Amino acid sequence: MKIRVLGSAAGGGFPQWNCNCRNCQGVREGSANYRRRTQSSIAVSADGARWTLVNASPDILQQFQSFPGTWPTGGLRGCGIESVVLVDAQIDHTTGLYMLREKGSPWPIWTTDPVFEDLTRGNPILHLLEHYCGVARRALPLDGHRFHPEGSALLDWHAMPLLSAAPPYSPHRGNPVPGDNIGLTIRDPATGKRVFYSPGLAEVDDAVFDAMAGADCVMVDGTFWTDDEMITLGLSKKRARDIGHLAQSGPGGMIEQLNRLPKHVRRILIHINNTNPILDESSPERAMLNAAGIEVAFDGMEIDL
Repeated sequence: MKIRVLGSAAGGGFPQWNCNCRNCQGVREGSANYRRRTQSSIAVSADGARWTLVNASPDILQQFQSFPGTWPTGGLRGCGIESVVLVDAQIDHTTGLYMLREKGSPWPIWTTDPVFEDLTRGNPILHLLEHYCGVARRALPLDGHRFHPEGSALLDWHAMPLLSAAPPYSPHRGNPVPGDNIGLTIRDPATGKRVFYSPGLAEVDDAVFDAMAGADCVMVDGTFWTDDEMITLGLSKKRARDIGHLAQSGPGGMIEQLNRLPKHVRRILIHINNTNPILDESSPERAMLNAAGIEVAFDGMEIDL
């Protein structure tokens, strides 16, 4: 199984267009301590030739241009991506679908029922695509059954509902339902290797921890360093948990959870917000991650399992 990190930042990217925080200042000034990042998305393949896109970032065109695996081959039009899997209905994971409208046939798009509802009612992007390429909606199961998205059908995919938040435009924003947000376990039958992927994770309950502990690699929510990060900076009145993210630091935080995993599990943070101090590769916070053996995803990162 091959995984390509197309984008590793949270919504807004890095630097965020309207942000003048220390991190965003640093990357604009060209500091060697920072890497630019586009918004969160990965591609998954069993053979390195055919791919499944997981989340369609607003930066999808830039990401495709940077990844030869998506380039057309053997014809006038084409793409190495054969289907799309969505873990939620958030803007930063779905807006890129607008950019993929030139496809000559309907896009196979795998969603849970709540996400499909959000993307046909609150933000009806899937209805809009019907006027262009069309959508071949695939119902994503939440009962533990395997599913096999086009482009990576040789891999076994499993979805599990997570505690998180629906988008602000969702009919159930204040009343979360199973399927608003999912984690993915992807297994390669040829090697037995597994990856657990969850860019939006508000809580690590027993089921989530078991999925993480059973994986060879976890790629999980790295949005905020502290629960009150945005409040402290004066950028929001909401805590990380209020918007569906478990902070890295503090009791019960992501670092503590990752440290509980078996030693062989590779641990990677993804979906990093522009305010998170771990983006500064010389920061004390980044040193803490390094000491714990926790990696920070970057655009173009490749994982072979």
